[in-house]
Amino acid sequence: VDWYPWGDEAFERARAENRPIFLSIGYSACHWCHVMERESFENEEIAELMNRSFVNIKVDREERPDVDQIYMTAVQLLTRQGGWPMSVFLTPDGRPFFGGTYWPPEGRMGIPGFRDVLTRISQFWDSKKEDVFRSAESVTEAVSRLSAPEMTHSSLTDETMRNAMQELLAAADRQYGGFGDAPKFPHPMDVRVLLRCARRFDSDEAREVACFTLDKMADGGIYDHLGGGFHRYSTDARWLVPHFEKMLYDNALLVPAYLEAFQMTGQGRYRTTVVETLAYIAREMTSSDGAFFSTQDADSEGEEGKFFVWSSQEIVDILGEEDAEIFSACYDVTRHGNWEGHNILNRPRPLDEVADELALTPADLTARLETSRQKLFEVRSQRIAPGRDDKILVAWNGMMIAALAQAARVLDQPQYAQAATAAAEFILNVMRDDQGRLLHSYKDGRARFNAYLDDYACLIDGLVELYQATFDARHLDAALELAERLRDDFADPDGQAFFYTPHHHEQLIARSKDTQDSATPSGNAVAATALLKLGRLCGRTDLQDLGYQTLQHLSGLISEHPRAGGQALIALDFVLGPTREYVFVPGTGSGDVDAMLAALEHRFVPNKVVARRPDSTSDDALPESLRPLLTGREPGETAAVYVCEQGACQLPITDAEAFEKSLG
Repeated sequence: VDWYPWGDEAFERARAENRPIFLSIGYSACHWCHVMERESFENEEIAELMNRSFVNIKVDREERPDVDQIYMTAVQLLTRQGGWPMSVFLTPDGRPFFGGTYWPPEGRMGIPGFRDVLTRISQFWDSKKEDVFRSAESVTEAVSRLSAPEMTHSSLTDETMRNAMQELLAAADRQYGGFGDAPKFPHPMDVRVLLRCARRFDSDEAREVACFTLDKMADGGIYDHLGGGFHRYSTDARWLVPHFEKMLYDNALLVPAYLEAFQMTGQGRYRTTVVETLAYIAREMTSSDGAFFSTQDADSEGEEGKFFVWSSQEIVDILGEEDAEIFSACYDVTRHGNWEGHNILNRPRPLDEVADELALTPADLTARLETSRQKLFEVRSQRIAPGRDDKILVAWNGMMIAALAQAARVLDQPQYAQAATAAAEFILNVMRDDQGRLLHSYKDGRARFNAYLDDYACLIDGLVELYQATFDARHLDAALELAERLRDDFADPDGQAFFYTPHHHEQLIARSKDTQDSATPSGNAVAATALLKLGRLCGRTDLQDLGYQTLQHLSGLISEHPRAGGQALIALDFVLGPTREYVFVPGTGSGDVDAMLAALEHRFVPNKVVARRPDSTSDDALPESLRPLLTGREPGETAAVYVCEQGACQLPITDAEAFEKSLG
């Protein structure tokens, strides 16, 4: 196929030759994208038909999410469903008139064949062009309305959170965890909402549902029990059979959920899941420059999941009969397999139960499984690995920076903050244009594409979290600079939140506003979250107001459809509070400020911002960004923590035990 990238050249040719455009949107880890490529785009006869009758454009949705959002809306309007590969037919000026997702080369099982679709669209274009343009005009108008809809406003109160809790509990699967039926997605934002509701309303049910979901995912086949990290989603209700691709964003979003469950319950299994997941990120998803790659494919050697599955005989050959029997009892390995004749490792039963059955102590079982997993991991490492997409995307890196920074604080592991700092510095130093604006994607030594709303929002949020892990004011300075760019380049002049693309972006058929969570949180919800925290840390009421206005824009959505607005509900919980500023001041003599800081970070206190006064620094030498919070709190003889709420501070606490008691 004579593919063009999205750009003027393709559209100019379509206009000059009066041809329709075929737009194919996919991404590197998309299994069915690869299938359609093999079956149709590499078929010489079909390719010849495409080249003769259409101008063909190929788009990576991860590089151009703006294009993807608009034409996904069109496909959903036309077919009532969406997905990837996305296949859309456009007029030469970019207006959609027909679309779908995957088409096989020849019709089968009620699905039309791609060859027939191409032929019919070409005939329709030649014989009924006026009808095509009328249809395109109608679809474009609808897309424009839906891309930035009028949003109703509702009151933002405790009742909004309570309603969300009730909706999530009603949707919860009490047998297998998660929400709704198969296929099952992780929904980390919803889990974090339930943890906040458990705290806010003292709800054991909310806590149990959240933790049960996290337990079932970490025990399921969606989790990589040998290498760490989570696959994309589960095709079945019990988390056994995943789509095997691994996405940076899923793992970045799940880490905070497991950290918060660890803070709330103290259960070591949540800590273990975080540590293993971040080890996977460090080992397989981190570039030599410190930034994070995007995805790993589901397929290797042309087969989905081949890298990750096992036969029972392989387990015996590697571990020996005795250890294989123990491992298989824990990880659901059978001679016939649990998926298409193969075994996906998962833990359907509690380890204590298996230990009792095998007449082993839990400690002995755990130690033997650790040795077995390491042996299997080493053998698996010799297999042909799935492909990796080494694009570096700002938004997804921002999410991982935030996750690593939170892990550094909660787990007392400074290497996580170091990894987050390296990624942040790469983005800020390399992924910007001559005016200092962010660029969305970096690959093969080149940064390109205007950054989008979620790029700015997620990076700001990551930098705020990174400051709270390192207390290096440079991260706040960078966050403030980006927040002002966000306001200037993306804000709706009518005060109705932010557009997805900047004002200077190329003009598409619509300009969208990202308001609903999908696999990732909506750009507007992350912007609200980040601006509220940044404004609170730096005493910038203008940023807090902008964050609140953005949240108000989403208020109708989270009141009526809370499952579409988990990230906005996290921001609302922060707004409703009580939200406190904790200022830690090292002493010149006695007292351990680090012990007090650790006491705070080890507890689930989500609605807070944390600052630390630099040692032996006068008020005049304080970083500009922190002067509103730190001025007047000079070091004394004893280490102290100031607890403030909306500018009103209590007397400093100098006793670590008293401070711990104050946390409840």
